[in-house]
Amino acid sequence: MELLRVDSDHPDFLALVICLDKELAISDGDEHDFYSQYNHLTHIKHVVMAYINGKPVGCVAMKELDPKRMEIKRMYTALSSRRKGVATQLLNEIEGWALELNYKSCILETGYKQPDAIALYKNNNYRKISNYDQYVGVENSYCFEKKLTPHL
Repeated sequence: MELLRVDSDHPDFLALVICLDKELAISDGDEHDFYSQYNHLTHIKHVVMAYINGKPVGCVAMKELDPKRMEIKRMYTALSSRRKGVATQLLNEIEGWALELNYKSCILETGYKQPDAIALYKNNNYRKISNYDQYVGVENSYCFEKKLTPHL
C-alpha cells in the first residue's frame, strides 16, 4: 500500500468522497442533510490517500478546529479494501502529519449508525468525548478524541 499526502482538490479524493457520501446517505437516513452541511471540503488542506496497486482505496482528511486540535474528516475505505488495515494506516499517517504541524490532539465525529467506524476509532486509542460544537445535543453523534504523542 502507498500513502500519499494531497489536498482536497485531488481528483482521487473527490471520487472517494462521492462514494462516502452515497454510503452515508443510506446509513444516516433522514439525518443525512444535517450531517452533510458540515462535510464541505472548503478549509481542508490536509488529505491522505491510500493506494493499492495504483488504485485509490481510501482517504482521510483533517482541518484545524483550533490551534491545538485537528478534526478528522471524510474518512473512507472502499468496500473491497475493508478489514485489511487500510483505515488504521490512514489514521496513523494523518495523526503523524498533525504532530508534524504541532497539533496536540485529533477529534472527530461519527454516528452510532456506523458501528465499524466506532470500532476502528476505539481500536486506535480514540476515547469517547462529549459532543462538540455543532454536534452538541445530536443523539446520533458519537465524538472521539486522541491525544497525540510523538513516536520514539
